[in-house]
Amino acid sequence: MITAGCDVGSLTAKAVVLNRRTILGQAVIKASSHPEEAADEVMSRALAQAGIPRSEVRCCVGTGYGRNKIPFLDHAVSEITCHGRGAQWLLPSARTVIDIGGQDCKALRLDRDGTVLKFTTNDKCAAGTGRFLEVMARLLGLSLDELGTMGGTPSGEPLSLSSTCTVWVQAEVIRHLNCRRPIDEISEAINRAMAGRVAILANSVGVDKDVCMTGGVAKNQGVVRHLERLLGVRIKRLRIDPQLTGALGAALVARQHLEGGAA
Repeated sequence: MITAGCDVGSLTAKAVVLNRRTILGQAVIKASSHPEEAADEVMSRALAQAGIPRSEVRCCVGTGYGRNKIPFLDHAVSEITCHGRGAQWLLPSARTVIDIGGQDCKALRLDRDGTVLKFTTNDKCAAGTGRFLEVMARLLGLSLDELGTMGGTPSGEPLSLSSTCTVWVQAEVIRHLNCRRPIDEISEAINRAMAGRVAILANSVGVDKDVCMTGGVAKNQGVVRHLERLLGVRIKRLRIDPQLTGALGAALVARQHLEGGAA
């Protein structure tokens, strides 16, 4: 029974092709200004990796920012449901999921079946999202990977970024650059500030073990390290690219539709 999930976000599009409990194909690409085109391309890549035609997919579920513009879907489901379902499938012990996407950040508390008991989201401001890190990396002339791995021992007092607004943080970072503060110290301050905002969101739903992260920011070692310190837990690593969790959850929801269960 082959199902598929397609997750079109503001920065990336993801797809997973699933045969019951085996991932046959997967793909991640940069999103375009046309969600339907990004969805078609990423699904074609995942199907090519799986080695099957689209006609063999019995049910496809979409999620994410652009889900309502994907033309080939059977159902559209919220990313909150899909990230919870995907995270619990990958890590059955997961009870807290932190998802940081391009334009929002979500914290979920799950029961043992992956059902979302409580959630909260920050979708009104770029601070605490992947977009925030993208802006900061560009300002420092770094890649997102470099921003996540850089971090040095401060030459004096550790830098702190006082603002909670992306626009004002940019001004602070520019001031630190003009004062010749090392880029690794500024990077460390950015990652620490990001973790601080996310920790507030996570604590608002209650942090239960085990904790995992989904979304692209889960690859940022600096943010993860500071978040672990602030929450007092070890964040579990998932066994696939964390960006694929929503698409995987969508494929699992598609399987549930075929089996006659409520999504």
